[in-house]
Amino acid sequence: MPRSITTDDVAHVARLARLQLSQEELTRFTQQLAAVLDHARDVESLDTTGVVPTAHALPLVNVLRDDVVTPSLDRATVLAEAPEVEDHRFRVPKILGDSQ
Repeated sequence: MPRSITTDDVAHVARLARLQLSQEELTRFTQQLAAVLDHARDVESLDTTGVVPTAHALPLVNVLRDDVVTPSLDRATVLAEAPEVEDHRFRVPKILGDSQ
């Protein structure tokens, strides 16, 4: 039988995660984590022979369409509609660094 989780184990993990827990929290989290681990042991003990692994509880089907090549817009036409153009590209306000 695997050993039960202790308050020292939870305190160690909390230290690694840089969490400061009160004694009350350590006690509560130790009990909660022990319950989770007990449940995981219960699930682990089940006979899953013949059970197909699943990634989702419901069957999922992607709805995809075929890629169809179509002509793209002409660059000069698109740039002609832009509020500002610089070096054959859209000119947009600077968002990083100085606001000038």
